[in-house]
Formats: sequence, C-alpha cells, structure tokens
Amino acid sequence: MPQRHSLLFFSRMMRLGLKSLWLHRLRTFLTALGIVFGVCSVIAMLAIGEGASYEAQEQIKSLGSENIIIRSVKPAEDQKVTESAEHSYTLDYGLKDLDVRRIKETVPAVERVVPARIIRDYVWNVSRRIDSEIVGTIPEYEIIRNQWVRAGRFFNDLEYRDKSNVCVIGSSMASRLFPLEAPLGKDLRVGGSYFRVIGVLEDAAGDSVTSGLTVASGVTGTVHSRMYIPLTTARMKYGEVLMRRRSGSTESEKVELHELTVRARDEAAVVAVADHVSALLEQTHKKRDYTMLVPLELLNRAEKTKRIFNVVLGSIAAISLLVGGIGIMNIMLASVTERTREIGIRRALGAKRSDVIAQFLVEAVILSGMGGLLGVLIGVIIPHAVTVFTEMVTIVTFWSPVIAFGISALVGIVFGIYPATRAARMDPVEALRHE
Repeated sequence: MPQRHSLLFFSRMMRLGLKSLWLHRLRTFLTALGIVFGVCSVIAMLAIGEGASYEAQEQIKSLGSENIIIRSVKPAEDQKVTESAEHSYTLDYGLKDLDVRRIKETVPAVERVVPARIIRDYVWNVSRRIDSEIVGTIPEYEIIRNQWVRAGRFFNDLEYRDKSNVCVIGSSMASRLFPLEAPLGKDLRVGGSYFRVIGVLEDAAGDSVTSGLTVASGVTGTVHSRMYIPLTTARMKYGEVLMRRRSGSTESEKVELHELTVRARDEAAVVAVADHVSALLEQTHKKRDYTMLVPLELLNRAEKTKRIFNVVLGSIAAISLLVGGIGIMNIMLASVTERTREIGIRRALGAKRSDVIAQFLVEAVILSGMGGLLGVLIGVIIPHAVTVFTEMVTIVTFWSPVIAFGISALVGIVFGIYPATRAARMDPVEALRHE
C-alpha cells in the first residue's frame, strides 16, 4: 500500500507539472532551449574531439608501437653554408650502413632494423605525372611499418638481391596514375628507368606523421604518395651522391640512408632500446644529423592530450548547461510569484510543504528532462552531419549522451530546489491575500 500511494502521488505530481508547463508552452520551450543547447554542445564537442584524437592515435599506431624511427636531417651549420656562384661542394651527413650494423650488434633487445633511402622524383605513366618519394628499402619494410598490400605483393628477397626494376605503389598513387585500368603488371617511368608494378599498398596513415624528410632531389612541390623499390635497385640507379643545382651552384649530398626503422622485441623494451640507440648514434654523429621518433611515446602523449582536450571541451560545453539551469531557476521563481494565490489555496486545503516542494521540483525536472532528451537527439545528429559534410571523423561514445542527460536532470533538481523551497515557505494566509 505505501508503494502504491507513492506511485499515485508521483503520477499526480507529473500530471500537475505537465499541465502547468503546457499552460505556458512558449515560455517552457524557450526556457528548455538553454538545456537543449547545453546538452547537444556537450555531446557534439566531445564527439568531434574524440574523432580528432582517434585519427591522431591511428596515425601514430600505424607507425608501430614497438618501432623507433630515425631520420637523417641536414645539420644546422650545413644549412647556413653560402657559396659563391659556380662553386661545387658535397655535404656528407645522415645515417650510415655502419649504424645499422652497430645497432644490430650492440643493442640486444632489437628484433630488426629496416633501412630506407628516399629520393624525390616524378613518376610517369605515359602522359600522367605525379610528384613522389621513391623509397628504396628491404622486403621486411611492409611488415615492420604495418603497411598492407591491397593487390599484388611486396617485392621479395630474390628481387632485392637481383636489383630488379619492380615497384610497389600506394592506392592513391595507383588511382591517380591508373584511373581507368588495373596497375598490376604495368610499367612506370622514373627518369630514364622503367619499373614494373607488382603491388598496391593501402595508404598508410602514418605517412603524414613522418612526412617532411630531408631528402636530396631536384624536385620541389608537395609529395602526394610513395613508390617502393628494392634498396639495392635504388643504389644502383641513383648512386650514393645526389646532385642538386640552385642559384648557379651545384650542391651534392651524400646520404647513405634517409631512414631507419628499429623494432624492439616488445613494447616494454621500446624506451630502453631508444635510449641505447640514441647513445650509440651520439658517439658517431657529432653534428646531430638525425632525429628520432618513438611512436609509443607519441601515443602516450596523445592519450594524455585527449583527456585534457575532453576536460576542456566538456567544461566549455558545461557552461551552456549552467546558463540553462539559471534560466530554469529564473522562470521557476517567476512561476512561484505568479502562482502565489494557487499555492495559498493548496495549503489552505491541506497540502503539506513537501507537496508544494514536490510539485515545483517535478516541474523543474520535467523542464530540464525534456530539454535534455531533445539535446541528446540533436547532439547525436550533429556529429553525423559534420562527418557527412566535412569528412571529419566524429565518434559519439556511449557515455557522453548518458552523462549529458544525467547532468541536465541534475541541473533541473539543483536549480529547482530554491524556487520550490521558497514556494513551500509561503504563509498560506498571506498567499490567499495576494492579488
């Protein structure tokens, strides 16, 4: 019986609350808009932030959490060298084959070292041309760098030893050079050499993280994709010294290797391996002509940034909910003043203070709850619209609508307590005299 009485009391309060709010429909709707905008902004901003963080982390993960990537860079003192016209000089810097041997021999936790040599050049398919990075590497590159073949295959050890003119290209490069036909088995021209396409790779998200390598070539512009050939073939075709002309002078650069990918045995050994490799390179590279990238550290940093980003976005969006709550309190206080005589009649007929508190509190919760539901609906739709129109990745997690709606209900309770208490404290006699 007590439970049934509670249910009847609650249902009666709900009916009274809905009836009261319906009498002032426009005011109710405008008041709820504050909660609607607050809830939808919380969900939408968190979804956009989650999507941006996810993209960044996927790019880093594609590099391999067990990998350490070392890149050759031109030393600062060499970049400042100015020579007179018609003068030629050769810059010798960067990673060496000796570094590969020393890392393999002296760092026990290293599983594999994958070298790469990178040359900027144009790649041609008849009249179609694309600016590309020609990456000379070894057959294990595909596995170590988490790049998967979509069609065909990667070059093998036999083709590597035989210095074969074979290549593997990215899917975006394939679509640009072969828009109307399958690229497998076709030939691409680089300079005066032709390479047979034997495989097409899925475009790696991590390429944008490792872009900007300092490579020697005579080509300027934006790199759209990469083409992979055996390292032995690259050395045979391009040699060790690359020439570049500028302002009447000839600059030669001797870079044996542009990139090393060092794989540790497991994630736990990555930091220790990175420290050992860094100490080893410091002994032989006094000019600091290399940079080191540790994807695992970037991933941990990205996760911390994500948490901070979510807190900041959530705090900014929560201000909208606070403004909406203030609007609810304001409208409920106005409602108490308007309904002073009604409150006096109810008290005179035997209603308790708790009944009056319950009535106004239920109205505040209904107001914020309806705004919260509408805000959740709009907040889920907005990220999908952003993805459709801007192609940005947005992720609506399960907990963000739940938390946003829960906060909106809590806002209704918190900002409805004072108006409800004020209504309950009215003197019945004074309330009846109110005009």
